[in-house]
Amino acid sequence: MIVKPTAESVLASAGAATGKGPPPLHLWNPPFCGDIDMRIARDGTWFYLGTPIGRPGLVKLFSSIIRREGDAYFLVTPVEKVGITVDDAPFVAIDLESDGTGRNQRVTFTTQVGDTATAGPANPLRVDRDAITGEPSPYILIRANLEALIDRKSFYRLIDLCQHTPHHGADWFGLWSGGMFFPIIPSAELT
Repeated sequence: MIVKPTAESVLASAGAATGKGPPPLHLWNPPFCGDIDMRIARDGTWFYLGTPIGRPGLVKLFSSIIRREGDAYFLVTPVEKVGITVDDAPFVAIDLESDGTGRNQRVTFTTQVGDTATAGPANPLRVDRDAITGEPSPYILIRANLEALIDRKSFYRLIDLCQHTPHHGADWFGLWSGGMFFPIIPSAELT
């Protein structure tokens, strides 16, 4: 008999497997059990069977067991692996803090589920621009191949921290953090 996985079965497995600290997803290699009707919207809202998951603790637990393989996303426990849908990125950076200035600046982002990441070599920033409108979509790597879309208010605050800097033979408007420069837009496009 084939049993279709449910959010409840994944939750039971995840709850039994997680203790203190992040679970060791890289060590878990369970069989693929199929897809479940779970979706993460672009704004970071998690849905199950088309209904928003309203319990923040439950969303935080699910977010601790998400893994990306290629362009696919899965919830992984020691005993099962199920596919989920992610509209854009699995996390949304909803706040940032900065300390220092110029090359010594450090910018730390916080996601909707409480993860933090300081932009730098281990957690790079990138900005995609819509081919038609040119509108930016900024991201930061949070952990293990998983990114957060930086929300609009945080992106505006990030822009206030940017400066014009020569980078790879051109002038760029970008951000210093963690000893690394992250180009946002060519300076020539701002004049």
